[in-house]
Amino acid sequence: MTTTADKSIEFLKGVGPQRAELLQKELNIFTFKDLLHHFPFRYQNRLEFHQVVDLTTSEYAIQVIGTLSLIREVGAGRSKRMYARFSDSSGAIELVWFQGIQWIKPLLIPGEKYLLYGKARLFGSNWHVAHPELTPFKEIDKRVGYQPIYSSTEKLTAKGLHSRGIERLVQNLWTIISNEIQETLPQYLLEENHLLGAKEAFQKVHFPNNEQEFHEARKRLKFEELLLLQLELNLKKVRLKQETAGWVFEQVGDVFTTFYEHYLPFPLTEAQKRVIREIRKDLRSGKHMNRLLQGDVGSGKTVVSLLVALIGIGNGFQAAIMAPTEILATQHFIGMQELLKNMNVEVALLTGSTKIKERRRIHEGLQKGGIQLLVGTHALLEDVVQFNSLGVVIIDEQHRFGVAQRAKMWKKNTIPPHVLVMTATPIPRTLAMTFYGDLDVSVIDELPPGRKPIQTIHRFEGHRLRLFQFMRDEIALGRQVYIVYPLIEESKKMDYMNLMSGFESISRAFPLPQYAISIVHGQLSAADKEYEMQRFVKGETQIMVATTVIEVGVNVPNASVMIIESAERFGLSQLHQLRGRVGRGAEKSYCILMTGDKLSKEAKKRMATMVNSNDGFEIAEVDLQLRGPGDLMGTQQSGVLDLKIANLSKDGPLITLARDLAIQILEKDPQLIQSENSLLRATMIEVLKTKPNWGKFS
Repeated sequence: MTTTADKSIEFLKGVGPQRAELLQKELNIFTFKDLLHHFPFRYQNRLEFHQVVDLTTSEYAIQVIGTLSLIREVGAGRSKRMYARFSDSSGAIELVWFQGIQWIKPLLIPGEKYLLYGKARLFGSNWHVAHPELTPFKEIDKRVGYQPIYSSTEKLTAKGLHSRGIERLVQNLWTIISNEIQETLPQYLLEENHLLGAKEAFQKVHFPNNEQEFHEARKRLKFEELLLLQLELNLKKVRLKQETAGWVFEQVGDVFTTFYEHYLPFPLTEAQKRVIREIRKDLRSGKHMNRLLQGDVGSGKTVVSLLVALIGIGNGFQAAIMAPTEILATQHFIGMQELLKNMNVEVALLTGSTKIKERRRIHEGLQKGGIQLLVGTHALLEDVVQFNSLGVVIIDEQHRFGVAQRAKMWKKNTIPPHVLVMTATPIPRTLAMTFYGDLDVSVIDELPPGRKPIQTIHRFEGHRLRLFQFMRDEIALGRQVYIVYPLIEESKKMDYMNLMSGFESISRAFPLPQYAISIVHGQLSAADKEYEMQRFVKGETQIMVATTVIEVGVNVPNASVMIIESAERFGLSQLHQLRGRVGRGAEKSYCILMTGDKLSKEAKKRMATMVNSNDGFEIAEVDLQLRGPGDLMGTQQSGVLDLKIANLSKDGPLITLARDLAIQILEKDPQLIQSENSLLRATMIEVLKTKPNWGKFS
């Protein structure tokens, strides 16, 4: 049965077919319910009134009661403008409209009194207001107080659906839908958390009388949105644990023990030991492990991943480690092969560049069980790659892989292998609870002893000669230098030109035979990249000029200087990742951020954050505030971002509360079948009915 909330927005008074099509395309508003959930993003205090004679600044919006006169149109087509005179007893203001004239003009009546609201600007000796909001005098009571401001677009504004126009639609909607709004949360949750009821919350979020009302309304609606999201994520986790069996690794095994006691080249930190204990508990539970491992740059995730792989191997299974790039996969392979050289463990590398003959050998070795540890790239996902008994999969830099790609590894055994996903990009706690709420999370929050903090310096182009001298001094001490240029998809050609121009400049300043320079970028073949990388790794070149292909996977302890060109074009997370390529040896290391002289406020904040902090989690919190969760996490997790009112950047306490409550509720009532949760169950069924694979819950 179709309810009022489900009706097409086309049939709301003031919309019609043309506006409906625009609302759908511009704001994803298809139904009455969608409009009800199009919440104001801020409010304007409309309690203060002005007179024209009082205007002294153009810094804020004004409210004036006066009379409209002399409405006229000038120009034609795109140059068309509409002007009007607006005056009170103390003076006059000129009003001007550039868009939506055909919608606005019929609503204006010369000689009538209006409440004018808008930002006044002084041109010469006259005040002007562009696209003012005009409210008939008889309706002033509706406009005094706190006015909601709705997001709109240029195309909607041209059709009269600016913020005020959308507000009129919401008012029309409220008269016909308010009595049909049903409660969606149990009474005990409302009482325990001091929340408004659903109808009252919707009324006060759209039509508040004071500041307290819209704060209370937004709290209730944010809480519901976050609670339902956390219930969805944790229901998924509960179902995975209940319905997905996992291989039982009864013991750590002789392979792990032998390596740990005899060949581990350094003692583990307490954080690494804690994480391994958490993973070990998963592996012997009989339930499928689905765990995220977070750790800052250089915290030792790679050795943890190897130890987890060895637990699987010691229990008679194979292990796979998947990385997003050939450089990183090769780095892992070389490092692990070296660590395991005195042990009877066969390791293989499979990437897109693997030769056909070697590829066949690997396929055969995997199927017969001779290859126990496979390291590789997306090539591991190919259907032809079949294991004898795959028990554990480790995915490094997991954000580079889509969910569907990761899921392919599940099908490599009759019972899905245990999955550990890792990231060197610290994730703020609120985002980890949201984006990865269906995973168990482990954090390595301690760096190995002896690692010196990297000194980060911000320099402008005018310091170039001093920078070159600093590089010469470091190279004279036997050190090596990275110089990294941006690489952004939309401007590959320009970026390539910048890289080559920079390479030529560096080559002139550091000529052969005294200096040797490597260059690595996306247009090189995999073999050429590897050749150039190895020259740098072996110390045959002192300078590596590169794009961000060296962001992960490059470990050169002798490199002590990281220079990031056009640093203002990088996000904080990427800057931190690049900085982590140095500081891996015993010598003091430096990261130099080179920028142009003119920086935006946000770019200045990023540079200052990098200079002042080496803590990846602290940097991630700043990044979240600056960029928001969507940009920070990328598009692969965009389904989680379907939030109408909650803000993952700002609502940390509410996210934590919602998470804790969701866990408590599901611990007591995993299927939400208790009477007190009947309303919550009905709401969840409504939420999940469009999601795949949720039929069993409903």
